[in-house]
Amino acid sequence: MLKPFLDDCFLLDTPTAQRLYYEYAAGMPIIDYHNHLHPGQIAHNYQFANITEAWLSVDHYKWRAMRANGIAEQFITGNSSDEDKFLHWATTVPHTLRNPLFHWTHLELQRYFGITTLLNQDTATQLYQQCNHLLQQDDYRVHGLLKKMNVQLLCTTDDPVDTLENHLWIQQQQVPVKVLPAFRPDKAIDVSDATAFNKYLGLLEAAAGIAITTFDQYVAALQQRHHYFAQAGCIISDHGLEYLPVADFTEAEIQAYFLRLRMGKQLSFTEQQQFKSCMLLLLAEWNYEKNWVQQFHLGPLRNTNSRLQKLLGADAGTDSMGDFLHAHPLSVFLNKLDSKGKLAKTILYNSNPSDNEVFATMAGNFNDGSMPGKIQWGSAWWFLDQKDGIEKQLNTLSNTGLISRFIGMLTDSRSFLSFPRHEYFRRILCNVLGAEMEKGLLPNDIKWIGNMVKDICYNNTKNYLNC
Repeated sequence: MLKPFLDDCFLLDTPTAQRLYYEYAAGMPIIDYHNHLHPGQIAHNYQFANITEAWLSVDHYKWRAMRANGIAEQFITGNSSDEDKFLHWATTVPHTLRNPLFHWTHLELQRYFGITTLLNQDTATQLYQQCNHLLQQDDYRVHGLLKKMNVQLLCTTDDPVDTLENHLWIQQQQVPVKVLPAFRPDKAIDVSDATAFNKYLGLLEAAAGIAITTFDQYVAALQQRHHYFAQAGCIISDHGLEYLPVADFTEAEIQAYFLRLRMGKQLSFTEQQQFKSCMLLLLAEWNYEKNWVQQFHLGPLRNTNSRLQKLLGADAGTDSMGDFLHAHPLSVFLNKLDSKGKLAKTILYNSNPSDNEVFATMAGNFNDGSMPGKIQWGSAWWFLDQKDGIEKQLNTLSNTGLISRFIGMLTDSRSFLSFPRHEYFRRILCNVLGAEMEKGLLPNDIKWIGNMVKDICYNNTKNYLNC
């Protein structure tokens, strides 16, 4: 007998999996400690004009699928009407079968709008109108959307030069969700283009109120912003890099490189690596001193399509998995900090599944007994946050570490409609554990395993972030 699509037992293949999910996982609040949501939309309880704005204006996953389906760019990111863009997305959805977008799209329609009809060319107009009608109601503003998914804490992604005015406003208002900034200094240490770096330093000077002509002044300005973020409640930092550069350097070399950069002179590749190595270590020590969590998202090959980058800029949906070597750089970087007693709580993410065991075992090298799971291999990320990728991450972590200490899922999303991804993860987690309980591979102790599920879904994250 065929199971209905997206019914109550979706992804839950056994009675034990269903018990684990409904009795232990489903009711846990959400802590989403890494996303790219706009804090201004939270601060002002934004109301989306329509489902296209809420769904398609920010989601490069959908853009990639539409391009692959032969949809012209004018109906994706171009100047076509919002209704036309939605109709073209609707014609694409049936072709996303077995892509996680098919599950996510229909989960979001169900969880936010109560719609169980499949989205396709024939249903598009009706569903567009139905969603838009609901989005005009007050409880479908941003705050209401977050409440519907039981979101308790969000950590956005913020540049050091950001004023954080929206975060400060949120802290003064009756916002139903706690929202904290995350320190993302990648632009502040990117010296691959001297002109762009100097342009950024102008923004850093203005934000910190410090004139920057020397390396020491640059460090002082960046550290001032680090302090400012801490005062605004920041508890987490993040880097998105191809790989961790590790190169030996002297202080004199870095001072000289900075002066050359300020003169507009380009550094060699080796010199760039030395400069970034210096700054990443320095930033990591600041993170340790403030007891922040630091995240390293490693491995993507970004902005590969120059045509679309010129048209749309970064984050246009033209990134892919890279095949960089990570084991040696990671071990050197983490060891330098650990040997100085300045290794902060750290989460490592890989974008290529071939690196799963490398990242999982690397995390285990540097736990020091000071707390459970201090160094974490993070959740399945980006191209891997689908059923197969999540299962592989859970299995690899179980095989090489302690899944019981895992801090669980995040969305990494720009969409306020993406939070059913937490449900997706929780169902998969419960299904993996429930199947092994029924096979006798795990004890038939629903309370013990259920409490572990609660920990992975929420408690571990709350304790890890001290939030």
